[in-house]
Amino acid sequence: MNGLHFAAVNAEGIVADLDLLPAAYRVLLKMRAHSEPGGRIEIDQITLAKMLGLSRPAVNAALRDLDLAQLVKKKRAGIYQLNPMLAAYLSPEDAVAAVNAMPKSARLNSPGFVERYRKAVAVYQDQLAEKRRLREDAKRRQNLKAVS
Repeated sequence: MNGLHFAAVNAEGIVADLDLLPAAYRVLLKMRAHSEPGGRIEIDQITLAKMLGLSRPAVNAALRDLDLAQLVKKKRAGIYQLNPMLAAYLSPEDAVAAVNAMPKSARLNSPGFVERYRKAVAVYQDQLAEKRRLREDAKRRQNLKAVS
């Protein structure tokens, strides 16, 4: 990616405030290094895992964390998109245009960005806890039926 020199902001400070999973930082840096102008990345989780010496489940969890933080979005299998404020561009004008096209609330430097991430993580964890509870309840019901 020799021609990619311009980014919209110095996003490292913003990203550091998120307290992401350690693997998420590694995945994000690797994806940035392999992105096309504008932040499109074509790579699968197995390839990322091999490149980073991580398991596929660790990469999957990292990508979920990056999605909750609005840093990387999955477009379809093996195709991802970096947040425009993290992507590299061929010119400063391209970088500015990409950020200007974003809703202000979606920008990494918008007020409450870190709090929105933390809330998204809490909601996700609550959803996981509810799914676990429902599975345990179903399992208990099955065990009761087996005993009856």
